[in-house]
Amino acid sequence: MEATLMRAWERPFCGSLRAADVGRRVELVGWVRRRRNLGGIVFVDLRDREGWVQVLARDELREAGEKLSQEDVVRVVGTVAARSAETVNAEMPTGEVEVEAETVELLTAAETPPFVVEDRVNASEELRLRYRYLDLRRPEMMATVLLRDRIVFAIREYFHKMAFVDVETPILTRSTPEGARDFLVPSRLSRGTFYALPQSPQLFKQLLQVAGLGRYIQIARCFRDEALRAERQLEFTQVDVEASFVEEEDIFTIIEGLFAHVFPIVGITPPATFPRMTFDEAMERFGTDRPDTRFGMELVDLGAVAKTCAFEALRSAAVSGRVKGLAVPGGASFSRKQLDELSDLVKPFGAPGVMWFRKTAEGYGSPAKKALGDQGIAAFLQAGGAGEGDLLVAVGGAAKVVFAALGALRMELGRRLGVIPNDAHAFLWVTDFPLLEWDEETKRYYASHHPFTSPKPEDVDTLESDPGAVRARAYDVVMDGVELGGGSIRIHDPALQRKVFSALGIDEAQAKHKFGFLLEAFRYGAPPHGGIALGLDRMVMLMVGKDSIRDVIAFPKTTAGNCLLTEAPNTVDAEQLRELHIALT
Repeated sequence: MEATLMRAWERPFCGSLRAADVGRRVELVGWVRRRRNLGGIVFVDLRDREGWVQVLARDELREAGEKLSQEDVVRVVGTVAARSAETVNAEMPTGEVEVEAETVELLTAAETPPFVVEDRVNASEELRLRYRYLDLRRPEMMATVLLRDRIVFAIREYFHKMAFVDVETPILTRSTPEGARDFLVPSRLSRGTFYALPQSPQLFKQLLQVAGLGRYIQIARCFRDEALRAERQLEFTQVDVEASFVEEEDIFTIIEGLFAHVFPIVGITPPATFPRMTFDEAMERFGTDRPDTRFGMELVDLGAVAKTCAFEALRSAAVSGRVKGLAVPGGASFSRKQLDELSDLVKPFGAPGVMWFRKTAEGYGSPAKKALGDQGIAAFLQAGGAGEGDLLVAVGGAAKVVFAALGALRMELGRRLGVIPNDAHAFLWVTDFPLLEWDEETKRYYASHHPFTSPKPEDVDTLESDPGAVRARAYDVVMDGVELGGGSIRIHDPALQRKVFSALGIDEAQAKHKFGFLLEAFRYGAPPHGGIALGLDRMVMLMVGKDSIRDVIAFPKTTAGNCLLTEAPNTVDAEQLRELHIALT
């Protein structure tokens, strides 16, 4: 084998060769994607992270080429040649060229992989996660990893130009259990005490504003011990932003500028400014604080007609709670089985089911027809804006249940009916969230965002008399029905912070125990400040058109919180537990 032609970092990638490289002598390293023997020549597709190129092994190299198997690691030295016109493959980036090998060296032989390393793979997600390093070799997955790198670079580039400073904050910190559950880490050196992994760098980025940093950015790793779903993981990455002397409009402008810089990477051009919608309006119209505004089927209020109707269940629901519905275009043709499925869809949200109404050529229909009659059904259809051939579905009960049930039902029906445009995107700011949420089980208020979110100035006076009515200076940025991030203007006045703690049932002693270091810092001149945290995994997921953030994270966990690759979580040695002063019961 002759000497290496070039340094490792100067070596071209297999997938980077083009017609302009014809005549160039190159050294390539990669994995065997495919090998075939035709007419006395061995053709080898050699693959690396950028794609693959066809290598020709002739004459004395035929024997070496014939011994290669899929996923073998190979080094090739050769010359880039133009393919003949009849063999050009226009469907692959390297399809105009091939490499005529001078040497072929097997670096590592590979066993037969548990699934074929191609985009068209029949392997289950569990098998792919078990062998994630093989799954990442697939062009689709590798392209996502490379795209994520481009996105992160563009984010850092944007904030660097905006004079934001990248600061790393601690991973081992103290537990502040006011949000999701903390992951706890026992201390070996301080018996009986624990660190917590950060749910976010919230407190530290506020302290950096007290320190006078002014503008902070971090691509931060965060940890929350909570239920997993398609857009959540136990550990995740967020674009963490904080700045001093800002108002809401400043944050909106910063993030709209960031999206204008980043989203065109994948051919998406966001609007220069995003529409705004209050939390209350979003809930009333869409049943969720992260509405997908790309399609209609908005919620309508049926309370007035329900309060005077002859059907007792809806009438009592309207008196004690809310009755809302949505019109489904063309839904009158749904079968009875499909109608029954609608009730199954809302039951996980606490609703007993849905009531439906329709008018077809055969007449009026509803499970409540006996009580309502044709006239009563017609009244509901008119109130819901449903015409002949449409279906009106209604849910009654507590407002929180009604909104959650209909919000989820709207999205599911939108998907089933195919009315959500896949080639369009909708960006939105949702504002004026409630500062506090009442928990019926514990009989106390909790912070909707976190306890350092500032109330709107005009609502401060009602913190004691009507805490649930206080609006926060909080905001979420939403894309296509997915919350990409949330933030707020923070409290910088110690007196106001004490008022909010009081509304949360946190007394002086508790506040000092949990947040004493922050409150003390505020005594030495805290500037007005605010920020936002964007979910990087969710951003990339939407940018590449995936349905799960597991597809855009190199080594994700399952929905059960397990890493199938490393078999984590797992047991530890008894000696490790003794060192940490822990006994399992």
